[in-house]
Amino acid sequence: MPRRSARRCPLRPEAPLTSHSIAEPLKELGIDPRPLKAQLRRAQRMRKLRAFALVLPLLLFLLLTFVAPILDMLRLAVFDNELASVWPQVTQTIRVWNDRSKLPPPAVFDALAADLAASYRARTLPTAARRLNYAIDNGRSLVFGTARQLPATSQDWAATLQKLDPRWGDLNTWAAIDQASGPTTSYFLLAAVDLKKTADGHIAAMPAEQAIYIDVLMRTFTVSFTVTLLCIVLGFPVAYLLATQPPGRANLLMILVLLPFWTSLLVRTAAWIVLLQEQGLVNNALIWLGIVDRPIRLIYNRVGVYIAMTHILLPFLILPLYSVMKGIKPSYMQAAMSLGASPTAAFLRVYLPLTLPGIGAGALLVFILALGYYITPALIGGAADQMISYFIAFYTSDTVNWGMAAALGTVLLIATLLLYWVYDRLVGISNVKLG
Repeated sequence: MPRRSARRCPLRPEAPLTSHSIAEPLKELGIDPRPLKAQLRRAQRMRKLRAFALVLPLLLFLLLTFVAPILDMLRLAVFDNELASVWPQVTQTIRVWNDRSKLPPPAVFDALAADLAASYRARTLPTAARRLNYAIDNGRSLVFGTARQLPATSQDWAATLQKLDPRWGDLNTWAAIDQASGPTTSYFLLAAVDLKKTADGHIAAMPAEQAIYIDVLMRTFTVSFTVTLLCIVLGFPVAYLLATQPPGRANLLMILVLLPFWTSLLVRTAAWIVLLQEQGLVNNALIWLGIVDRPIRLIYNRVGVYIAMTHILLPFLILPLYSVMKGIKPSYMQAAMSLGASPTAAFLRVYLPLTLPGIGAGALLVFILALGYYITPALIGGAADQMISYFIAFYTSDTVNWGMAAALGTVLLIATLLLYWVYDRLVGISNVKLG
């Protein structure tokens, strides 16, 4: 049979495949047409956004209650427009004073006379007097005395002002006005570390009778460091006892540790005043036991500050140390002793290194809290035992010197950050050695 010839179908041109032509059917089937890598990136991005939205309220709270006050404190330490707000002419004109070895030019004296008269009439003179009183001895009397005697006119205000009060011819007086002219100043920060700027613009140390803040800062760190050591010595055995007791007994003992948190700080401090006074329970017990013959001084001195602050801050070391000790398995000590180590060697070489994170966290917490303590040293300590928080409160509430209070707070913040950096480096080095 003759072979039947195959019929050929005409070839139809097919439409080219595009992403749109593929994506539409996939979308109709409910399938995401994008590549898998793009889908993963989008999912991770959405997960990060949801996580950020969850922590955003906390972040805003921290910014408003923690970061913003610190930034405002740093601003107040260097920002100074108090004098410029009441004496605008002299604070602007004094900028032309270039030769600090001589008195300012006559235009500056003219501006000062005009500002004195204007602020006296506007009743804003106390603001200028208060600001200059920070840097000049009896600066308040200088300003008010001059303003009361100031004549209406004068041909030579430089001579007139110096005749009213010779201190207007002192370079230090004009240097103080120049430093207070704003808008920024280094006066408060320099004074917070017992330094000052001389009339010729150089930085020099304060006189010995005026230099107090370095001693106060060193006293603050000494007290805080001593209290931290006492808390470690007393808190380590307590935390170890809590970690090694059965749960029922440990919970009962933990209540005793937490009990101070349920009592006001002021009440606890007042209780120590009652206990440590000369006729208090502690002195009576020492006399009854025959340890001393007469009452000893335990209050209004450094001893009372150490006792009260250690009692108040002790739980802040016990709790983080206990949480670390609770996670240390007893089998570690047993394994060390089974390999021939004595109980003391096993404790020192196995158990104690494992507790170092808890000791470091608790010690850092106690130290930072002790740095800012105010009520306990103020009530129990003497005049030579006041910490830097006392002077910050004094400048804030008594003299309303916000610049000095902010400068002292800034110095304390910088010193604390430096110590924390040293602590972090030491912990990092010890972790490398242990590893």
